[in-house]
Amino acid sequence: MDQEVQSQVKDKMMKAIGVLKDDLATIRTGRASPALVENVVISAYENTQHLRVKEMATITTDGPRMIIISPFDLSIIKDIERSINAANLGINAYIDGPVVRINIPTLTAERREEYIKLAHTKLEGGRVMIRQVRHEAMGDVKKRFENKEISEDDKKRLEKEIQILTDELIAEVDVLRERKEAELREI
Repeated sequence: MDQEVQSQVKDKMMKAIGVLKDDLATIRTGRASPALVENVVISAYENTQHLRVKEMATITTDGPRMIIISPFDLSIIKDIERSINAANLGINAYIDGPVVRINIPTLTAERREEYIKLAHTKLEGGRVMIRQVRHEAMGDVKKRFENKEISEDDKKRLEKEIQILTDELIAEVDVLRERKEAELREI
């Protein structure tokens, strides 16, 4: 039973880390990355379909400053261009034959600092999600103890294991912070 509790807590915390990683990938680093545009929602086929770019096209990079989007259906190329430009990502898409090209401009020092602050905000949100999972798990352990389902020794052991897991994943968030900050400071 205890392994099941630990497994559930770890799964929930890992989901929080996954959400955080996806969220951090949307912060532009001055380097071309498909993650920057893959989740932009496209209104295609006269607004009858609302799909993400990654569902409608192949996204590749050409060097460190160019993203190339090759739509599966060329009739929606204008819709892709329009939606990416409207997404307010600080980038401009343009049509070049059968593909949409996005040139990633270099970041100014001021813009880098803004993105670092944004990353810190998102990282703190990730820490909060992990702590929330810990809080819920501790509440469940306490409830089980009060209902006499587990002994006091089991309660203390479970609480300690939950805290160790929490500390490990908060440390992983700190590693993500360092990595993202290094990417943003890289010229």
